[in-house]
Amino acid sequence: MSTTGGVLTAASAMSGAARLTTSVSSGSGDEPPVTVPRDPAREAARRELAKRMYHENDPSLFQRALNAFWEWLGKLLAKAASATPGGSLGLLVVVLCVIAVLAALWWRLGTPRRGPVAAAPLFDERPRTAAEHRAAAEAHAAQGHWNQAVQERMRAIVRALEERTLLDVRPGRTADEAAAEAGRALPAHADGLHAAARHFDDITYGGRTADRQTYQRVARLDSDLERTRPTLVNSAVPDGKTG
Repeated sequence: MSTTGGVLTAASAMSGAARLTTSVSSGSGDEPPVTVPRDPAREAARRELAKRMYHENDPSLFQRALNAFWEWLGKLLAKAASATPGGSLGLLVVVLCVIAVLAALWWRLGTPRRGPVAAAPLFDERPRTAAEHRAAAEAHAAQGHWNQAVQERMRAIVRALEERTLLDVRPGRTADEAAAEAGRALPAHADGLHAAARHFDDITYGGRTADRQTYQRVARLDSDLERTRPTLVNSAVPDGKTG
């Protein structure tokens, strides 16, 4: 039953109480009428109506809150519809346009990602060899941990260049700095080095996720660099006679 049923039940109880009071007050013709003061009568009625039997079908607190919310929402929509050209139909068109714009932005920009922070050093642990970084990268790749695999493979690239003395060993070097310095000695792979550094930064500081293809590109760059000879800058030979 609804709230109306509870109210009707309470009204019936009040009616019964009123009839009882009337009958008691009127009594028989031979006895003087019995009158009950107003305040005690009101208190007796309040106690009667407070009994559980009259409230068994009352809505719950959650239902009352939900009804209040829908009532508030209905008033809000009615007010918005009255202020929108075209009434309810115009409001519906505006809501659909807003949803379409949000969907287009989501499709165009993708899932919001945490913005990149300031670049941090490439190496944050004890010094390890290029071979150790490669082994760690392969172990991560075998388990499908592509983020860690890309990070370790980029560290292997930089450490290998340091071991070949193409880069000086410098603590605190970032991936971008290493790519820029190595690109001068290995110009044929400058673009690949910058791309690998960008992948490293995006994964480590930009909240992006790597995949198998990303790791394979970085690993292929590592293998290509191992087979590439550096470009040496020859000193200009001054003009003159040679003996």
